[in-house]
Amino acid sequence: MLGEIPQDKKFGGEKTKLIIGERNCIREHVTMNPGTEGGGGVTRIGNDGLFMAGCHVAHDAQIGNNVILVNSAAVAGHCILEDNVIIGGLSGLHQFVRIGQGAIVGAVTMVTNDVIPYGLVQAPRGELDGLNLVGLKRRGVAREDITALRAAFQMLAQGEGTFKDRATRLSEETDSDYVRTIIDFVLTESDRSFLTPS
Repeated sequence: MLGEIPQDKKFGGEKTKLIIGERNCIREHVTMNPGTEGGGGVTRIGNDGLFMAGCHVAHDAQIGNNVILVNSAAVAGHCILEDNVIIGGLSGLHQFVRIGQGAIVGAVTMVTNDVIPYGLVQAPRGELDGLNLVGLKRRGVAREDITALRAAFQMLAQGEGTFKDRATRLSEETDSDYVRTIIDFVLTESDRSFLTPS
């Protein structure tokens, strides 16, 4: 069901859009709703995604390229999923959550806070449990970049101050583009807080 009216009581029949990119595989019982006036009016799906049976993309969501939503995953309104994200089966994303590029969310997981790029999230109430090392290796990321990401993750997990304080300090100490991606994501304004390493 693609482009049927959004499941939002505030929707008043205004003209909004669902824009779907190229080469997506959209399987049976998938629902994707258009945007709402209050959310910018557009739900956008990138290219080369795989949307498995029964998954849902709500109003005003912004989905990047090469995203995989596994069976019955649900993306609430206003969520942002950057490129190369995988959301496991039967998982749910709270509205306004951002999932950084290259992150993976395990099956049967509820995510209520933003997830850093390349993060690995699992457990029923969504815990940031490390980095998506398998995904990084599959994409051919160099060993030195993975080492830099691991060191950055440790600093974010164990440093002093708030999560944003640690990211700010990290920005002064790195020359890795991959680490810079995490820093930029953390320091961008968001409507949610972050899943932080436990």
